[in-house]
Amino acid sequence: MIHINIDSKKTGAEIRPELHGQFIEFLGSGIYDGIWVGEEADIPNYNGLRKDVVDAMKELKPPVLRWPGGCFADVYHWRDGVGPRNQRPTYFNENFGTMEVENNSFGTHEFMMLCEMVGAKPWFNINMMTGTTAETREWVEYVNRETSTSLGKERAVNGHEDPYGIELWGIGNESWAGGGTYTAEAYANEYRKHTSAIPSFGAGLPWVDTNKEMQMIAVGPDGNKPKERVAWTKDFFAELGKYRKPRINGYDLHFYNWNLGDETDTVTSFSTDAWYKVINGAFELEDVIHEQYALIQSGVAQIPKEEGTFATEINVDLIVGEWGNWHNIDFTAPSILWQQCTMRDAITTALTLDIFHRNADKVKMACVAQSVNVLNSLFLTKEDKTVLTPNYYVFQLYKKHQGAEIIEISDDSPTLERVNEPDLKHVYSFGSIKDDVITMNIVNTSVDKKESITFTFDRPVAMLKGEELVSDSIHSYNEFGENEQVTIKDTPIDNKEKQTFTITSKQASIAVYQFKVIHEEA
Repeated sequence: MIHINIDSKKTGAEIRPELHGQFIEFLGSGIYDGIWVGEEADIPNYNGLRKDVVDAMKELKPPVLRWPGGCFADVYHWRDGVGPRNQRPTYFNENFGTMEVENNSFGTHEFMMLCEMVGAKPWFNINMMTGTTAETREWVEYVNRETSTSLGKERAVNGHEDPYGIELWGIGNESWAGGGTYTAEAYANEYRKHTSAIPSFGAGLPWVDTNKEMQMIAVGPDGNKPKERVAWTKDFFAELGKYRKPRINGYDLHFYNWNLGDETDTVTSFSTDAWYKVINGAFELEDVIHEQYALIQSGVAQIPKEEGTFATEINVDLIVGEWGNWHNIDFTAPSILWQQCTMRDAITTALTLDIFHRNADKVKMACVAQSVNVLNSLFLTKEDKTVLTPNYYVFQLYKKHQGAEIIEISDDSPTLERVNEPDLKHVYSFGSIKDDVITMNIVNTSVDKKESITFTFDRPVAMLKGEELVSDSIHSYNEFGENEQVTIKDTPIDNKEKQTFTITSKQASIAVYQFKVIHEEA
């Protein structure tokens, strides 16, 4: 039996909903077929947006959606995606081997329609590599300026009279690689130019009433390269400290749980050792977060205080703009980087979200890569059918943590007995509290061991609900046209008011339990 002690009166940082963000990109069938089918399609749609995906995404209400990339942002010219669709330019998309014609039928207005329908805050990524500062400025003007200007009037003609008020702006993408192969110093110089070109709309001026203060997000490092990521962050902030600092609010780290090299390990067929290898690989991200957060704080502290009356303070939030499992490429898949998702992916998705939860004081926003048909996706589509992956159900379970505060817990979960492998606990737990409701989740990483778990609370509670995500096999996934093998199921609950509860954690499972705090009468 594993004992988990819960001190619900000791609370920590708030778990921002933005930690559950998503990412969509013009890659493979991530947008076309995945999200956009067009108004003339036989597939049910809302003005061209795939109905089943929109409806299911709306259930999650993703707090933020990042677009148009990713790598595609580096070659995307926003003007190609506005105006009548039959007049938009067509060119070839070689993005990561997509190798298909891009007709730009999904552009700024279509993306914003998606965000408005599902309740997501948009994160726009500008084109730094092949775009210009003028292009950056005009895109911001187009989406955010009142209709009295030419660009505002053009937006109105194209279907949206009111400004969109886009707050989040990514300045480039992976500039250390395909986004230009910059050095950190060279990137910092380009960053200065583009952020300076972006209009402020009078934000910060005492005589201007505006809510259009925008957040500038800089390109952080490749989280999978230990030496390079440290050097990039140090060099970037050293460069930022020279002379006057530009606007900066966020720093975008990318990290993937690579599972490449072993040809016998496929997305849906893998050994027990491969199960544990991928799960163990997910934990590196927590070390990267601690490292990068410390480097950011150190870098900001070394920036000299500005001279003059209008000197401002600087604060830079750590963001994880792309994360997820990246398995061996399946060349028989419907499109490039299309991956099924099994219970293995669900377990690592849950563990990764808990890493963000535990470090909510260090990470302010994160986006899973990607929402549909690409890598660690939540949705898979095929013709007129859509599958909700096990990852989708993890996000659905974990919604309960959004807006809650971390609570202090301790457990005595043993490590699994494995030869020549790093330690991996049998059971991982996390807890939060909001409005006197305590949410506890349990992730059982063992392929074959159930476990009795005792929750001991610091005060009386009543169990409200229990749900679990589990299947008959670690290889289980949800397939088109078949009954779901992996979905959320209710668990038995004990609704007596007490301080100790015992539950059973099934092997290879994720469970969430909620308890109501009972206040003693005065």
